[in-house]
Amino acid sequence: MTRPPDGEPEYPKYPEHPEHPEYPEAEYPGPDWPPPVPREPRDPDPLAVAVGNASLLGAGYLIMGRRGLFWVAAAVTASLLWLTYTTAGTWCELLVVLWWAAVVAHGWWLARRNPAAGPRRGQRVLALALALPVLVSAGWLRFDAHEIEDAVAGARERGDCADAAAAQDGVGFRHRLTAAPVVARGDTVIEACERLDTAAGELNVGLNGDLDSLESGFGRLGAVLGESGNERTVAATLDRFLAGLPTDDGCLTVRIADWLRDRETGPKALTAPAFATSARIAPGALMECGDALMTDEEWANARDRYQRLLDEHPDDGHADKARKGIRKADLAIQLGRVRELVAAADGMSTGYCEKPAKYSAAPAYRKGKSRAVFVGDTEYTDKLPEGWRADTPDAALVVCTGGTEAGDVVETCQYQDHRGNIGSVRFNKLAVPVKAYALRTGKLVIDRKVQMGGESCPGLLRYFDELPSRMAVTPSKADVRDAFGPVVGR
Repeated sequence: MTRPPDGEPEYPKYPEHPEHPEYPEAEYPGPDWPPPVPREPRDPDPLAVAVGNASLLGAGYLIMGRRGLFWVAAAVTASLLWLTYTTAGTWCELLVVLWWAAVVAHGWWLARRNPAAGPRRGQRVLALALALPVLVSAGWLRFDAHEIEDAVAGARERGDCADAAAAQDGVGFRHRLTAAPVVARGDTVIEACERLDTAAGELNVGLNGDLDSLESGFGRLGAVLGESGNERTVAATLDRFLAGLPTDDGCLTVRIADWLRDRETGPKALTAPAFATSARIAPGALMECGDALMTDEEWANARDRYQRLLDEHPDDGHADKARKGIRKADLAIQLGRVRELVAAADGMSTGYCEKPAKYSAAPAYRKGKSRAVFVGDTEYTDKLPEGWRADTPDAALVVCTGGTEAGDVVETCQYQDHRGNIGSVRFNKLAVPVKAYALRTGKLVIDRKVQMGGESCPGLLRYFDELPSRMAVTPSKADVRDAFGPVVGR
């Protein structure tokens, strides 16, 4: 069959359905169709094909009418772009560039092989219309990705993770598809900032006294610092933590300051600021902690804090207050010890009477004007006037008294017992061993026996069983006062 002048093939018309009986409908062979005519490739313009393929969309192959190559190129391009998106590797971008160059060269070469190849304006306009938007968009997105990367890097240089995160938030899927390695560098910065946020949270927990959290936080800072470019962000995180010191609790601050001072492991960029901060906050914290412990009556611990302040920071402005605090704590410790011993003294060989102690703030012992604390056997000292007594801090003496003994004979009297027999009964003074200690020094100032007189030879003598040969007088309050007066200088 020949092609007519207009270029279209001539096909036979459909034969009409036969009406002759010799052609039953079921046996009608149908029209005699000619074999299909294959579509011939278009006459290509090599430049248009190359430009079309430069879009990485396989448009050049479509211009040539090579649909199979178009789908193969599209599949390979999509695979390479997805690989670049998921791995963010520079080598993947290199593969994309090589593939781009390959499809451009292959399209040019394939089009040049066609005998009818030549310039065609329509194809060039179409190829340019397809390739130009793709290439311009890809170039603009890569430029924008680099701008975002520069903003993130600048924020990191300033130590500002918040600004870095705000800049990286501008990254979208389009940037990751066209400039994955560039975007990945920003992701690395944000990942480091997230780790620093975790470290900052642990350090803040450490401000409440959890030293394990401090250790973990500093460990994270060291790990991030070990990665190049993070020096400023790590320093900013550390500075924010250190700016939270001292805390409102002096004793807690002392613990943290000690931990910072004793931390010897880790990069110098972390240990040096920590040590400097410890030196800055320790004196005030030790003073504040000592005062708080004094309020809680933990005298020994308070004294330890004041003494540490003097030992470790002798030239600090708190030194004079620390000395006064030590003096006050010492007195409180002495007073506590004296009170404990006085409370335990129920005889001449117990408590204060056994182990006398001093209270340096007690009044000086002066005869005639000293008041005393009476301990031991207080059967008779309880009858002494209130003006002779004082509580432990205000007393000048601690007077220890033992049990009564028979003193000097006062009088001997005759009595008739229940059987009618006459017998003699001697009446003795009551002798009491006494030791008095000057409370200010804890030294013994009086060691003797006092004897109390009293009523003797009563008209009616009460006794059990046999008439006793010796009995003690019955002292009055005046007799007790007269006996003990010389002890306290009265």
